[in-house]
Amino acid sequence: MSDLKLFTGSSNPELAHKIAHTLEIQVGNADVTRYSDGEVALSLNESVRACEVFIVQSTSYPGNDHLMELVLMIDACRRASAASVTAVIPYFGYSRQDRQTRPRVPISAKVVANMLESVGVDRVITVDIHAQQIQGFFEVPVDLLGSTRLLVEHLRGLDLADPVLVSPDAGGVEFASSFALGLGGTMALIDRRRDSPAKAKAMRLIGDVAGRDCVLVDDMIDTASTLTEAADLLITSGARSVRAAVTHPVLSGSGVEKLNRSKISELITTNTIPLPVEKQIDKITVVSVADLLAKAIQYIHTGKSLAELIANS
Repeated sequence: MSDLKLFTGSSNPELAHKIAHTLEIQVGNADVTRYSDGEVALSLNESVRACEVFIVQSTSYPGNDHLMELVLMIDACRRASAASVTAVIPYFGYSRQDRQTRPRVPISAKVVANMLESVGVDRVITVDIHAQQIQGFFEVPVDLLGSTRLLVEHLRGLDLADPVLVSPDAGGVEFASSFALGLGGTMALIDRRRDSPAKAKAMRLIGDVAGRDCVLVDDMIDTASTLTEAADLLITSGARSVRAAVTHPVLSGSGVEKLNRSKISELITTNTIPLPVEKQIDKITVVSVADLLAKAIQYIHTGKSLAELIANS
């Protein structure tokens, strides 16, 4: 069995160190800096020859910089004769651009897949990717882990009264269904549609939430507009409380301010994307995916099937 090495770029070193702690290893010695013009400068400061290398790097903001770091680190490992290189991408950026929604636009998620494969990645591990069909954009194995079990465990400790798991749009029904199954609640759906280009998008609640504790479920929260508007609708429809359970806390622009002013009493999320100090508000609770990712790495390193781990996550 090849030696296991774990490296990290600059996107989420804290998560990488937590993973390393669980695996009882040290994070590999690498320098990731910038030239004066902003170009990434990278070097590995230890041998990876014949080693099984795992690189932990979310492609969150600034996504282009973090993606370039990942690509260059994969290339450095390949040129240093690593036995294999696995990209551990807790948050896979560009995953919302998985198809052509109108003529003459790129399929950006496919471009990212091509970039990673072009520099020799052997495998990809990610968590709650926005569009699961992206798995088919790769010619190498892609392991899609989920955060549902971790988020549900936190929700179980809240003593929610007759909980309702709410999908904020039709596309998230399957994701919300997994929460309803794990938590034992029922489901509701918010139907969003625009009657005409000139009219504002209308929202309609499908399901009964009166007097019940609601949990909005989504794979990510970005500007927070979708979830905060959904929370308003749930409260006006008689919900007793509204929380949100979301895997990736993108929280770009004024997202944190919107969340703080909203009727959402708590956002339960993960550390796939690190929250800077200015985004660490009282409403946000973070659960760690470190043990989940560490277990996936250990399974791959020892040749154990990930099927059960994926099914139970």
